[in-house]
Amino acid sequence: MTTQFAPPPPTIAACSDGTQLPVRRVFCIGRNYAAHAREMGKDPDREPPFFFTKWAETVVSSGTTIPYPTETNNFHYEAELVIAVGRGGRSVSTDHALDYVFGYAAGLDMTRRDLQFEARDKGRPWDTGKNVEYSSPLGLIHPASKVGHLERGRIALTVNGELRQDADLAEMIWDVPEIIAYVSRFYRLEPGDLIYSGTPAGVGAVEIGDVVEVSIDGLSSCVITIGPVARD
Repeated sequence: MTTQFAPPPPTIAACSDGTQLPVRRVFCIGRNYAAHAREMGKDPDREPPFFFTKWAETVVSSGTTIPYPTETNNFHYEAELVIAVGRGGRSVSTDHALDYVFGYAAGLDMTRRDLQFEARDKGRPWDTGKNVEYSSPLGLIHPASKVGHLERGRIALTVNGELRQDADLAEMIWDVPEIIAYVSRFYRLEPGDLIYSGTPAGVGAVEIGDVVEVSIDGLSSCVITIGPVARD
C-alpha cells in the first residue's frame, strides 16, 4: 500500500493592488553595496556578482512575528530591495531585463551570522546561515506598472525605532538590470521568482522582542517582530 502525501500549498506574496503572487524561488545577491562589503571584510571592487538561494517557504509577510532561530547567538537583519519576476526567460540582456520585472518590495534577509561566517571561513555552503525558516520577510509587492523601476531612493532600517541602516539604492554595485541578466545566465527565470538585491552597511544583531522595519522610498514598509525560539 502506497501512502499518499498532499503537496504543501505554495507560498503566497501579497501585492499592493490586492492580487497575490505565488513564490517560486528566492535568489539573494551577496555584497552588492561597497560599504557593506567592507564591513564584511571583503574588497568592494566590481567583481562579478554572486548569489545564493533560499526555499520559497522562508518568505513571510510583513507583520509576522518570526521565531529567533536555533543554533545561533548572532541573528542579523539585512534590509533589501526585492525584485519580483513576472516573465520567464533565460540569458536575458541588460537592455531588456526590466521587461521581466513584475514589481518591487521591501524585504529582509535574516541571517545566522555566526554560522554564515563559520561556513565562509571553511569554504562551505552558507545554507545553515542563510536558508533559515522565516528568514525572508517581505513587504507588499508594488507592480512596476504603478511605481516605475527603482534606480535610486532611500533604503533604511530601524530596530525599535532606532536607525541602523541608511543608504540609497543608487549605491548598489550591480543595478537591477545587471542583477536580472546575471542570474538568468545560470537559471531560467520564471514568474514568481524573487531576487533579493543585497544590503547596505550597518547590519547587526537582533534580540527577542525587537521590532525591525525596512523602508524604501515609494514602497510599503516591511515590519517584523522577533519572537522566542521555536520549540516544536
